[in-house]
Amino acid sequence: MNDTTVTLVGNVATAVEYRDTTAGGVARFRFAVTARRWDRERGLWSDGNTSFYTVSAWRSLGANLAASVSVGEPLVVHGRLKVREEERDGQRKTFVDVAATAVGHDLSRGTAAFRRAARAEPRPEPETAAPQPEQDPWAVAAEEGTAVTPQLVTAP
Repeated sequence: MNDTTVTLVGNVATAVEYRDTTAGGVARFRFAVTARRWDRERGLWSDGNTSFYTVSAWRSLGANLAASVSVGEPLVVHGRLKVREEERDGQRKTFVDVAATAVGHDLSRGTAAFRRAARAEPRPEPETAAPQPEQDPWAVAAEEGTAVTPQLVTAP
């Protein structure tokens, strides 16, 4: 099968809608991509045409996307392109959809803090696992925004 894969950089244009289906959960939203060009004569960036895409993300990607993305946020969307035509109000219209395989915030336009999603089933721990400290000092420091000084541990 010859899929057309695209990577789009733009902004979330509509609220993310999440639905549970028999095939799994799906998140959908409209995505706006505007070409920008440097105008040498005026010394300014100018906006070109804006293209709109309907982005769909299934299963865990869709659930994580719905919990993480809001209207207006800059994203990078990677996925399979699908062009479809429909007749609406007596006119033939073309729609461009993207089945997302990866979505992330555009870090050239801001910062983000990654939080690992909880899994449905916890993984069993190995039987020979070494005892773990009650709190990881690095995780606590990250949550509090403080620094941790590493300590050298020597064997007896």
